Amino acid sequence: MIRTAVLGGAGTLIAGTLIAGAVVAPSAAADTQGQNTSAARGAAIAAARAARAGITWKDCPADWGLEAPIQCGWVKVPLDYTKPNGKQIQIAVDRIGSTGTKSERQGALLYNPGGPGGSGMRFPRRVTTKNPLWTNVSKAYDFVGFDPRGVGHSAPISCMDPQKFVAGPKMDPVPDSEADKRKQRKLAAAYADGCAKRSGAMLPHMTTPNTVRDIDVIRAALGEKKLNFLGVSYGTYIGAVYATLYPTHVRRLIVDSVVNPSKEKIWYEANLDQDVAFQMRWNDWKKWVAKHDATFHLGNTAAKVEAQWLKLRATAKKNPIGGKVGPAELIGFFQSAPYYDSAWVPTAQVWSAYVGGDTQALVDAAAPDMTDIAGNAASENGNAVYTAVECADAKWPTSWKKWDRDNTRLHKDHPFMTWANAWMNLPCATWKAPQQTPVEVHAKKGLPPVLIVQATRDAATPYEGAVELHKRLAGSRLITEKGAGSHGVTGQINACINTRVETYLLTGKVDAKDVVCAPHTTPVPTAAHKAKAQADALAADLPVLPQR
Repeated sequence: MIRTAVLGGAGTLIAGTLIAGAVVAPSAAADTQGQNTSAARGAAIAAARAARAGITWKDCPADWGLEAPIQCGWVKVPLDYTKPNGKQIQIAVDRIGSTGTKSERQGALLYNPGGPGGSGMRFPRRVTTKNPLWTNVSKAYDFVGFDPRGVGHSAPISCMDPQKFVAGPKMDPVPDSEADKRKQRKLAAAYADGCAKRSGAMLPHMTTPNTVRDIDVIRAALGEKKLNFLGVSYGTYIGAVYATLYPTHVRRLIVDSVVNPSKEKIWYEANLDQDVAFQMRWNDWKKWVAKHDATFHLGNTAAKVEAQWLKLRATAKKNPIGGKVGPAELIGFFQSAPYYDSAWVPTAQVWSAYVGGDTQALVDAAAPDMTDIAGNAASENGNAVYTAVECADAKWPTSWKKWDRDNTRLHKDHPFMTWANAWMNLPCATWKAPQQTPVEVHAKKGLPPVLIVQATRDAATPYEGAVELHKRLAGSRLITEKGAGSHGVTGQINACINTRVETYLLTGKVDAKDVVCAPHTTPVPTAAHKAKAQADALAADLPVLPQR
């Protein structure tokens, strides 16, 4: 879904304010499903105001890392949609114009990579870097990214000093005793207190429905009658809620690697489900490593690879590697392998190098870089937003007995991620801001076909989430990548999927029935240098991982 700071032929644009055609003013009634009607009215007022104002596009600030011809701008939205004329915050947006002819252009395509806490501002770089999967789509669409509220340049929130946040080595997430659990509970409560102290005014408004309202205001500011949206990971939940609140404002909607939208799953149960899926994908990776023992020398069976992992954890627990890498830092590094196939080879290479005597390779990969002030601030901000949104979206259990019982039970058979995930989410048990009731996601009149794309062995967003959303959105189509598990399917090279995604965006057409595709190609160690290069290139534009 969900978290991760761990890991975490461009077109020419016209400077100035852009209003492309008449904008359909949002109806307040569109946003009443399970929501405050005054917020719906406020959202309609904000969207109409944004349509009149448009966006003043300029060259992006030099330190944003967005090269020309990408341009940047701002959209004002209410902090509190029940008070549309009250305090406003600015949402950072960027775009690159469609590369095709005027007749080919179909509007703007907005993107969210997940999190909560991920920035979509690098999306236009798919054009400047000539990503071949998006060449034809970029002829038809302006690629538009944005920082959601609280993220990056959009009224960023914080819960603690970034340098202290990233500093290691941290406690081993797997507790050895009740005393360890008490320490972790104390840390989680302190983190919740820090969020309230540093960002208290923002916390009540850091909800998925408010981000959805922001997106509809952005749509209006872009001059778009209807929204074209690609959401990955948590971005799929944004898309599902948008489809529910604004069905008649949707033109094209793709959701990739789907969060289970059931009210009962948001968010406590969803995280428990994720623990099971992570163990499944971790086991997949161990089998792959064992298959390539001639390259990595980590064991020729999954059991032997697991033994190496437990040995590594024990070593790091007793004496942090390089004085910096303990079990928590190891999980932060190794979790990228269950998340992304592109990390399979690089992760195994680093581990193999360590076993072969190269300690520094692992320290460089897994230890926090205390000199990276900007990167550490971004990691802390991403984790703060992740926590704020998940804690605000739904009511969380406050009983420690329930947390302890559920996670102790899960850890027995799913030890890779369970306790790390529990501690990351535990601040929600003592959250100081209001916690809402999740939206009841379902299709309403006027919603066009939604394209759902999902791998069956996804660790971060288990496959059942896609099935559940498919049931709820009548007329949707599900593309299943069977036997694959990389998070973020639309970024993988798989012609069965790529051609259907492109066809949908260019024509709106979907298959007459759901489609099952064979998996994309499994990484090959002999192409290690290519895999590493691909991982580096993709890292900034993958669904975001949380800081554990």
